[in-house]
Amino acid sequence: MRSTEEMAPEHVEARLAGRLAELRVERGWSLEELARRTGISRSTLSRLERAEISPTATLLNRLCAAYERTMSRLLAEVESEPPQLVRADQQAVWRDGASGFTRRSVSPPHPGLRGEIVEGVLRPGADISYDGPPVPGLEQHIWVLEGVLEVTAGGVYRVSAGDCLRFRLWDRSRFHNPGPDPVRYALVVVLP
Repeated sequence: MRSTEEMAPEHVEARLAGRLAELRVERGWSLEELARRTGISRSTLSRLERAEISPTATLLNRLCAAYERTMSRLLAEVESEPPQLVRADQQAVWRDGASGFTRRSVSPPHPGLRGEIVEGVLRPGADISYDGPPVPGLEQHIWVLEGVLEVTAGGVYRVSAGDCLRFRLWDRSRFHNPGPDPVRYALVVVLP
């Protein structure tokens, strides 16, 4: 069981920053090279790797694409070895205050398994766009539990509570909460 200190957001942020720096170094990329590959400025990348700023969902998605990882996989890499049973109070939660997105890793990725479950919550009016999938052909199933979610992925879909949208992600995507209430959804991600 992890201590409260280990689960503190600042510790997750520091481990995430360290992992991002490790991934860049493992590939032999300079900050300039990573900036070229992601479209993120060198100074922003440097500040991210030093944990001076927290990445937004959009920036994290660009980095995941460059490193060919899902966001869940990257976040799981900053956690200790995931247990088979993930108690609710031990599920990693990441917040992007700027975009109004909260992400809970309900069933984190695990070596040898291709699927994972994520809970997403978007505040009213939240609008998040991704330039492309972290892994082309990523299979996603979005089951809206509360509220309404507008998803753009090979078309534009309005997904209401109880509805499930499923697709393979090849290009840009967008998640928008038209409001007036928060939207909560389960996202099942399956690697190709």
